[in-house]
Amino acid sequence: MSQTVDRALSILPLLAQGPADLGQVAERLGVHKSTALRLLRTLHEHGLVYRQQDQRYRLGARLFALAQEAVENLDVREIAHPHLVALNEQCGHTVHLAVYEENEVLYIDKVESRYPVRMYSRVGKPVAITVAAVAKLLLGDLPEPERRAVAERLDYPMYTSRSIPNAAAFLRELATVREQGWATDLGGHEESINCIAAPVRGADGLVVAAMSVSAPNVVVTAEELLTLLPLVRRTADAITREYSGTTHPPR
Repeated sequence: MSQTVDRALSILPLLAQGPADLGQVAERLGVHKSTALRLLRTLHEHGLVYRQQDQRYRLGARLFALAQEAVENLDVREIAHPHLVALNEQCGHTVHLAVYEENEVLYIDKVESRYPVRMYSRVGKPVAITVAAVAKLLLGDLPEPERRAVAERLDYPMYTSRSIPNAAAFLRELATVREQGWATDLGGHEESINCIAAPVRGADGLVVAAMSVSAPNVVVTAEELLTLLPLVRRTADAITREYSGTTHPPR
C-alpha cells in the first residue's frame, strides 16, 4: 500500500472517535499540516469526510452510505455455507442456518445428515418458532419491548410434553438464551429430535442469523449432542468473523 493511501485511510478511524481539526489530524499522522490538508481535501471531495463550520472534520455521509450498501449486499448464506458443510463433515448431523424475517424464522440453508434417518425440514420453511433453538437465539436478541410483544402474540402449541407452554415461560427461556449465547431444543418439537444452536452476529454485535446441529435420539443422545456445543459455537464465531469483518466475534 502506498504511503499516501495508508495515511488517508488512517484519518478515517481517527475521525470515527469524533471531529478533529487540521492540527490534530496532522499530529496524529505525524505529518506537516499541508500534507494533512491535502489528504483531507481528497477525502472531502469523495464525501468520506466533511468539514464543519468550526473548521473541524468529521466522517462524511458518503462513508455511511457505502457501509450500509455493503451490509445490504452481504449474503450471510453464501458466507456461512462452506462453514456449515465443514461442520457437517466433522459431526455427520444435519446442519441448518436460519434468519428472522417478517415475523417468521425461516431456514435459509441446510446440509443433510450422513445418517439414514433424515429430518424433514426444508429451506424456506418456517420453523416451530416457540420451541426451535434457532428461533430462541433470533428472538432473544430483539430489544426487550419487541421481544415481549412478539412473545405475547404467539400461540403456544404443545408439540410434546417439553414444549414451551406460554408467553411467560417463553420470555424466561429467551432471557436465558440471550445471557448464555446459545440455545437448545431437546425434544420440544419432536420427542425424538434434539438440537443445539449458536448465533451469527453482524459488525454491530446483533444476531443476524442462527445455525444449528440437529440429530435424532436413535443416532445420538441429547447428552452426546451437547458435547458438540463448543464446535458449533466455534463455527458460528468463524462465520461471524467473516460476515462482520471483525477479527474477534462481537459479544
